[in-house]
Amino acid sequence: MTLAASAGVLAEDAAKGDYAEVNGMRMYYEVSGSGDPIVVLHGAYMNIPTMGGIIPALAKSHTVYALEFQGHGRTEDIDRPVTYPNLASDVAAFMDAVGLEKADIFGYSMGAAAGLRLAIDYPEKVDQLITASVSYDMAGSQPAFLEMIPTMVPEMFIGSPMEDAWKEYAPNPEGFRPFVERMIALEHEPLAWGDEVKELKSPVLIIAGDADMMTLEHLVSMFRLLGGGEPGDMGKPLGASRLAILPATSHTAVIDQVDLLMGFIDPFLKGETPKGMFDQ
Repeated sequence: MTLAASAGVLAEDAAKGDYAEVNGMRMYYEVSGSGDPIVVLHGAYMNIPTMGGIIPALAKSHTVYALEFQGHGRTEDIDRPVTYPNLASDVAAFMDAVGLEKADIFGYSMGAAAGLRLAIDYPEKVDQLITASVSYDMAGSQPAFLEMIPTMVPEMFIGSPMEDAWKEYAPNPEGFRPFVERMIALEHEPLAWGDEVKELKSPVLIIAGDADMMTLEHLVSMFRLLGGGEPGDMGKPLGASRLAILPATSHTAVIDQVDLLMGFIDPFLKGETPKGMFDQ
């Protein structure tokens, strides 16, 4: 068992699992830790255990609400498209169901896009937002990824270890094909949120690998849309949003670098910044 997998098992053992009725489905979630609430949103084809050590790390200082999206993990699939507005609506409804008026949000990959959409559509529910490996516009994706999307078919996933892992938790183990078809359709959904991202009021911590699925230029453009990228030693206060790029890191390698991630996340959630020469 890998370190990340064992950390995931420890997180699962320490957490309290339950179901919430959310938009016509039974959504599985786990609660762990204590402190201010933070909602954790996993990536595509993932579940709570595969998020690894980030959940117990966050639970040291927060009450963590980790959920499993439609068709993922122990949450049933329903006859409804998987879209980012739908996922964001699910998170908002989940927060209502468990009595969370407002919370910090941490999302990875698909979960980061859902978190970003949540901040756009339901800004009153988002305190601070952490997005790990996210694009706000498909045009910012790596060209190789854009070229791959039209080639995606269910047979790329059916019969693979990914299907075996999915069946381990799925309420309906025979429903993998329609689930995959929905997930492939998600890759074709329009994604161009620049004007809406520019209007966000919640502070955002953008995290990505330097070899992620979106270009570095796109990540910088998102940071600038959020008011970042100005010189910090020229008498003006730093912007509320932040950008962190993990070196030598691909898309799937981001989530397992827990110590490095928490080195960015902790001070962001506390509102702490490094002191410069001209700070009083």
